Order: sequence, then structure tokens, then C-alpha cells
Amino acid sequence: MILERLQNPEDIKSLNSQELEQLAAEIRNFLIEKISCTGGHLASNLGVVELTIAMFCSFHLPEDKIIWDVGHQAYTHKILSGRRELFDELRQYGGISGFPKRKESPYDAFDTGHSSTSISAGLGMAQGRDIQGQNHFVVSVIGDGALTGGMAYEALNNAARMNKNFIIVLNDNNMSISENVGGMSNYLNGIRTGTGYNDLKRFVEGALDKVPVLGKPLIDKISKTKNGIKQLLIPGMLFENMGITYLGPVDGHNIKALRKVFKEAKKLDHAVLIHVRTKKGKGYGPAEVNPSRFHGIVPFDPVTGKPKKEKERPDYTDVFAKKICQLAEENEKIVAVTAAMPDGTGLKRFARMFPERFFDVGIAEEHAITSAAGMAAAGLKPVVAMYSSFLQRGYDQVIHDVCIQNLPVLFCIDRAGLVGSDGETHQGIFDYSLLTSVPNMTVFAPKNLWELKSALEFAVTYQGPMAIRYPRGEAYRGLKEFHQPIEYGRGEMIYQESDYALLAVGSMVSTAEHIREKWKAEGHACSLANGRFVKPVDTQLIDRLAENHNKIITLEENVLQGGYGLAVTAYIHSHYPHIQVLNIALPDAYVEHGNVSRLREALGIDSDSIVKKMKEYFRG
Repeated sequence: MILERLQNPEDIKSLNSQELEQLAAEIRNFLIEKISCTGGHLASNLGVVELTIAMFCSFHLPEDKIIWDVGHQAYTHKILSGRRELFDELRQYGGISGFPKRKESPYDAFDTGHSSTSISAGLGMAQGRDIQGQNHFVVSVIGDGALTGGMAYEALNNAARMNKNFIIVLNDNNMSISENVGGMSNYLNGIRTGTGYNDLKRFVEGALDKVPVLGKPLIDKISKTKNGIKQLLIPGMLFENMGITYLGPVDGHNIKALRKVFKEAKKLDHAVLIHVRTKKGKGYGPAEVNPSRFHGIVPFDPVTGKPKKEKERPDYTDVFAKKICQLAEENEKIVAVTAAMPDGTGLKRFARMFPERFFDVGIAEEHAITSAAGMAAAGLKPVVAMYSSFLQRGYDQVIHDVCIQNLPVLFCIDRAGLVGSDGETHQGIFDYSLLTSVPNMTVFAPKNLWELKSALEFAVTYQGPMAIRYPRGEAYRGLKEFHQPIEYGRGEMIYQESDYALLAVGSMVSTAEHIREKWKAEGHACSLANGRFVKPVDTQLIDRLAENHNKIITLEENVLQGGYGLAVTAYIHSHYPHIQVLNIALPDAYVEHGNVSRLREALGIDSDSIVKKMKEYFRG
């Protein structure tokens, strides 16, 4: 196998065209084999195999820098930069990340994980290169879906001012996670079909080149007016109008053509954008047919493409999806907004049932939130569904556009807490801290699937900003018998005893249930309370616990700083200084990738670890 012959990244430059094509096929087979075992991002990686090979042939890494937008498509990059033998542990605890990581390899120039960032990062690196008098190439790879994010346009605007080489590769597969939407998608569709300019350019230059004496001067003269020709033949020419040279579109699966265009791009002394057309899922039938399903895939059968383990019970996303549609049938003012995540957030069902009330704004969380604020100001009830880690991108809009005006926008925050294998950039461990610091915001954390349904019923009638925060994975079905109606700002007492009290919110209520069983088995009396509302904190519930408990343990799946536990502790210390408080939360750190159960053990928030902490803290 050619892949096994590559001992270092420079070896690829010695391969001929036929060998490079064979290498691409071997890499695809390798990716399918490995990801079918570990899970991961398959379709996006299959789509950039030839592009990555061409870049490794055209540039001298790691001296030259490649910045991958999002980074989930960098598996071939990792294979070619010496990490092929580590793929059995891809995205596993202690193994290699599914995203570029500077600490993992010098070939990873910049850590990524969220969308629309690569042009900004690459521009900064190019500016750093120029100020320091260095002489290497900087390449930013960005997908067409990421161009729906406003940050990409901010970066393009500044990239146009570059007077030294900076290469932007637009990986155009007409997909983000779901199919792209909006004006940029339509614009690129026009470029994809607008081949007249390139065909004419090649014909004219070829004909004139054969004319003795006058041919070359005429070509030079025509080249000075090429922008005018482009304006006639390609819709808009947005990039050229901004001052960025546009090359393409180029077949992203033709290594020879890619190497040729990179050679031309390296000659320029300013910013250049290479438009590369690829097919997401290329080379694997099931992923080509359904690239969204193979964006982030669990372990699967490589023959059929079906998951090795089918989902047996609904997860929180399923519960949300079904309930919000039921509520929308009853209330025509409910609208749903998402940022390129109709599948992941469960809103695909809503989009089918209420297409005129569904808004996918693309990868543009800031716009999603402010447009929802506008809808709320117009009298609608917008439901904004996002992952916790992506909500961070719209934090200013939450404050400035929603909460200052006290508008009734409902944030349904999926993938909250530990999400596992995607690692640092995707763990949803900051939302309590971010949201509870904002005046007018209410934050609710359901303990199980029934409480999520009730929370949604309550929230769609609530006349102010509210966030419902729920984890990834199977919806908890325990404690069904303890289900009191939701009253604003009030938690619930589940088991009332004395001495020790567990006060938990969200996903940690189920953990607290197991802790209580283990603690009682050792002879301790132990109460269990569900805080429900992270903000406002139910101080009446704390007062009730203070009557016959002198040890209170708070539990949350959020970082300690700014979280629920510290708010509870502040109240207890000011009113009941004799009570001992133990806060169980995540550390002030970024959490690496790995299985969620393994991460909970490593971070000390599983039931056994917490029981051990209780013994040490209370000397029990």
C-alpha cells in the first residue's frame, strides 16, 4: 500500500499522478474502516481527500500553515502528517482529537472547532508573518456553509487589504451540516454554473497566443479588463469586487488541477480565493446519498452504513422536537429559529409541519438571536434551538437585543453539559455561568423527559427571556412519580429526611438519586431536592432544607465559576453560616474529548467519586 510507504509528510511529493490517485482511494478506505469503529465526522472528510493531498504536495508543512475552518474535515491532514497509526483511538479519551490541536502536532497550525473562523485566524497569521519578515504561505480553508457566518465577511473585508500572499480555499460542497440556505448559497450556485467566463478566457488566450508579435501584448491588454468581462459572465463577482483575486471553480477531486491552481495562487502578492468544488461523502455510497446523516456518525456497519447500535429510547432532542410541534399546533404565534442545525436540534420535524414558521438562518447565531428578538417585538413567540457551545457565539445578542428589552424569546439549549467525543470546543459547560449573569434571563434545567415537556408548556406562555437547558443523549425516565406542576422560580423536594441534603439541577438529579441510595446504604439520612430553576435560585427551598439539614451538597454539570452551586452557597453563607456546603461541579478548565461516562469519572462528577468526596469533606 502506498499509504504505508509514506514515512514522513514530504514523501508524498515523490509520488506520480497515478500513485496519488491510488493514495486517495486508500485514504478513503482507511477512513471508512476506522470511523466505522470509533465514530466521527465521515462525510466531510471523504469530500476533501484530494484537496488535502494536493495541499501537501503544493506546500511545505509545517513551515507553511494550513488553517481548517471548523476542523472536523482534517482527518486526511492528520493521516498525512504522521498520525495514521493513532486513528484507532480517534476521539477516544486520551487519544487524538477529531479536530486540529496545536499541542497535538506542529502540523496543526491553529485550534478550531466552531465555524467561520479560519479566514480571520489565517489573516492574523499572515500579518504576523509579514511583521516578522518571514516568508511562508498561509492557507485558510473554509466551507461554503461557513460563509453564511458574518465573521467570514469581516475577515474577507480585511483580507482585501493584504499586499502579500494570502490564500483562501473555498471548499464548496453545497452543504454545512444540513443543506445550505440563503443568498450566498444562491450566489455560489450561479458561479458553479457560470463557466462561460473561464471557457471564454481559455479560448481567447489560446487563440491570441498563436498570433505572432501582437498576441502577447493583446493578452496583457485584455487581462487588464478581465474584471469587466467577469462582471458580464459571472453573477456579482463578489470576491473580485472586494479586491480578492478569484480562481475557479476547480474540480476538488482532480489532484492535477488542484496542484496547478495552487501553483498559480502562490505567485500572487495579495489575497486570493480558490473556489474548489467537492462532493461531501465522496467515494462511499451511503454518505453520498445522505451526507447529513454521515456528518457526525456513531460506529456503523461499513457495508450497510447503518449504526451498529440503534437508538432504543428517545433522547432529549426527540422529546423537544415532538413537544414543540404539539405546542405550535395549539399556538400559531410560535415560530422556530435555528442556525444551520435543523437535524441536530430536532427542528426538522417543525420545518415539515410549519414551513412558513420555521427559519434556518445558516451558520449565523448572532443573526438568529437578534432576528428572534425582532419577531418577539412583533408579537410572535420565537423558539431558538441551538447547541450550548454555539449559543456562546451569540452572547452579546442575548444581552443587548433580547434581555435588555425583556423580550419573550425562548432558548432551547441542546447538548448542554458534557457532550463527549468532540472535545473542548463542543462541551456545553459554560451556559449556566453565562446566562445567569444576565438580568431578566430565566434558566430552567429539567431532571427528566417529563419535566422537559412541562418546562416547554410553561415557557411558551412566559412573557420574558427564558432558557431551557438539556443534555445530549437518552432522556432520563426515572423519578416519574415525582412530578409537581411547574411554578416560576420554585424547585421541588423529592425525598425529605434530615442531616444531609442533595440539591441538584438538570442532569445531576439522576446522579444525585444514585448518590442518595449509596449514602443511605452506609447509614446516613439524606434528602434529595430538585432545584429546577438555575435562575432564579429557589431560596424558599433552601430555607426549607436549612430547617433540618446541616450539610448541603449542590450538584450541577457546569463549571463551578458563576454556576448554580456558588449562588446557593452565597445565600446559605449569608443566612445560615452554620451549614456546611459542598459544591459538586466541573473544574475551571477546558474538557478534552472522550466518552461521557469516562469524562464524568475523570472529572469526579460520577456517583462513586461524589460519595468519596462527601466522605472526605464531611469526614463521614
